[in-house]
Amino acid sequence: MSLWIGAGVALITPFKNGEIDYASLKRLIEWQIEEGTDALIMAGTTGESATMSKEEKLALFSFTVDLVQGRVPVIAGTGSNCTSDTISLSVEAERIGVDGLLLVTPYYNKPSQRGLYAHYKAVADAVKLPVILYNVPGRTSVDLLPETVVKLAEISNIVGLKEASGEPDRAAVILQEVKENFRVYSGNDNEIYDFMAKGAHGVISVLSNVVPKAVHEMVYDYVEGRAEKSLASQRAYENLTSSLFMETNPVPAKEALNLMGYEAGEFRLPLVGLEEQNKEKLISVLRAYGLMEGGAGR
Repeated sequence: MSLWIGAGVALITPFKNGEIDYASLKRLIEWQIEEGTDALIMAGTTGESATMSKEEKLALFSFTVDLVQGRVPVIAGTGSNCTSDTISLSVEAERIGVDGLLLVTPYYNKPSQRGLYAHYKAVADAVKLPVILYNVPGRTSVDLLPETVVKLAEISNIVGLKEASGEPDRAAVILQEVKENFRVYSGNDNEIYDFMAKGAHGVISVLSNVVPKAVHEMVYDYVEGRAEKSLASQRAYENLTSSLFMETNPVPAKEALNLMGYEAGEFRLPLVGLEEQNKEKLISVLRAYGLMEGGAGR
């Protein structure tokens, strides 16, 4: 039970008139696959999962699985701060046919490390799918520590970690102790090279929403022995990466895709569009990279 090596996109969810815009979603997914994205992560943080109903998530997973037809792995974001709800959604996502689950640490509750272990074990025991742990303490106010990850990796279907603590050294610490098929992914686009240098296997990326081919190549340059090229690419995209986090993710990413002509659509409250001065900054950055609709970088 192994996961991919490379760049998985934490895909935005396009909304139109309050509903998921499946026509635009289809275009985005096909573009991602054409550009070399290695996996699709649906209904994660970047997909605005916090404002989607269970029914919407299941419909999103079903649509994606049917469209992709096994061309790349489809990973369902089924984590929440309620263990029973997480189990219920995960079991139904498995029935639909997704290839794996991304489970964010339970937010707001602030469980202990023992509580985190019990939560993840309960979900993993309820399904047969590969499970990717997702640590993002800046969002959730709880930090899944390396020693807890190592203990969880003893469970057969817990086979990955998206690490967004901002500490690349954790990858090396964890990978020294876990089973051979366990995958660690950077959860931050500005740390792809740093994580790869510590033994990580790729990234689950926001930046891939906008430049999927570049992020895929950034990872594979490192994997295939072109470390200097990988680092140079990360540095080349620093301004774009920063611009996608000038306000809360996924607001800048969706604004960027709209400006690029991909109809990422509207936001669900409490998220709103960029402040006007930030939108002007984003336009300037997109133009510099040739990414505006019709630009050379498209």
